[in-house]
Amino acid sequence: MNRKLITIASIIYVIFMAVLSIYFYTAGASFKAAVAAGGIICGAIPLLLALFTKLTFNVPLTFSYLIFLFASQYLGSIRGWYGLGWWDTFLHAISGALLGFTGVALYERLSYRSAGNMISPWFVFLFTFSFAVLGGVLWEFYEFASDQLFNMTLQGGGNKDTMSDLISDGLGGLAVAVWSGIRTKQKLKSKIT
Repeated sequence: MNRKLITIASIIYVIFMAVLSIYFYTAGASFKAAVAAGGIICGAIPLLLALFTKLTFNVPLTFSYLIFLFASQYLGSIRGWYGLGWWDTFLHAISGALLGFTGVALYERLSYRSAGNMISPWFVFLFTFSFAVLGGVLWEFYEFASDQLFNMTLQGGGNKDTMSDLISDGLGGLAVAVWSGIRTKQKLKSKIT
């Protein structure tokens, strides 16, 4: 059932972006067409994982990813909401939280079940926070490289934009890291009693 939901949601997003890409390309809006083409690739990631791997999906996390793509690519870049000023900062905080939840999901998937009895809540906090911040840093690498190599303007505000984005990513990740640390501590207490 999870695979079916992920597959359907991804296909809907990919088709939506493909239609937009064709529309904007024929209208001569090359930037919007390129953003929509990027949306096809990003939206296809869950679809490809569902079709070609045996992964079990965290449905809320995957739907959150697709909603984030819609907010970033369609609302932000195509509809121009990045011009509002606060939209970019808001989305970076959300992406930090999403990356934090992804870190939690990875940690839970990759750790041995028996390790859960001994794991430190501080380790879970640190792993979750570090994962979220790393994702933010890698995104800023992408923005810098795109600006330098392809004359784009992803870092519109230069260093100030980069630091605002990283702080927002960090705060979103920090909120999830605190939650995951507290949750781990509570799980350990319940196992002891």
